[in-house]
Amino acid sequence: MRAHSHLVEQLPQGAVLDVTIEDLSFRAFVVVSEPDISQVAQFVPASQFEQDGDVHVTAVSSPAEARQHVEDLAFNMNPGDTAVFLCADTTTCTAVLEELGQDVTPH
Repeated sequence: MRAHSHLVEQLPQGAVLDVTIEDLSFRAFVVVSEPDISQVAQFVPASQFEQDGDVHVTAVSSPAEARQHVEDLAFNMNPGDTAVFLCADTTTCTAVLEELGQDVTPH
């Protein structure tokens, strides 16, 4: 499973991406945040909830979990859905961004 993505918006605590994995296209919010679903409304605009498609939220507690969380969410998503990755820290956030096809190595 190889993800391709492009940056839509840089957030103070993460990034918003448009992601494609095989035939699946979705918007992803990848942020450093507590694993609390009530935090989602702080960085996902209300318009995202009003669109067609579901919003899937997962908490990623370590870089080692990044790949599994991306694969699990992608398996359960439909085109046009939204994925929210609540990452424990910046290292975990970087790992999730890399799994979603972002090159985050310093240039």
